[in-house]
Amino acid sequence: MCNVKLTKCFYVKRVLSKHGVVRNVVPKGKGKMSLEKALQTSMGNIPECLASGYVDMDTGMLLGVHTVDSHPQEVLDTLAAATADMFQGSSVVQIENMFKKFRGTEDTSDHYFQEIFVFSDNLLHVFMRTKQYPSHVVCFVCRKSANPGMVLTKARMAIDTVAGAL
Repeated sequence: MCNVKLTKCFYVKRVLSKHGVVRNVVPKGKGKMSLEKALQTSMGNIPECLASGYVDMDTGMLLGVHTVDSHPQEVLDTLAAATADMFQGSSVVQIENMFKKFRGTEDTSDHYFQEIFVFSDNLLHVFMRTKQYPSHVVCFVCRKSANPGMVLTKARMAIDTVAGAL
């Protein structure tokens, strides 16, 4: 139920949400940077960045991606599901609810986990929830040799620009 432009960079023009509402997810306004351009630009500012992606956890879709290499579509599709599991899996929600209860903030819809670092054998993955859209996550993948502190600092500097492209 979506129109997709596929290239090395791609984005979803319209999506069907879990509530059955079709909405635009690509900016139409003048002066706004496109999502694909924002992802590409942010990669240039983050040390040793190889890929970036933008996930809408409400729809379970990868709305945008830019990589230096090509990847099979099934890998890209799985990224969105894995991201949602990390931020909204049942155990994570249970932990968030426990922290809210202990802090006396049970009535808020705030999320406890905002950023997640994953270190694999060769790569460093940064997943960051956006402030503008709490159900959206930006992901950056860098070489493991990159300085994690610098990666996090530069990713934090880029996230508002990327989220603002929607």
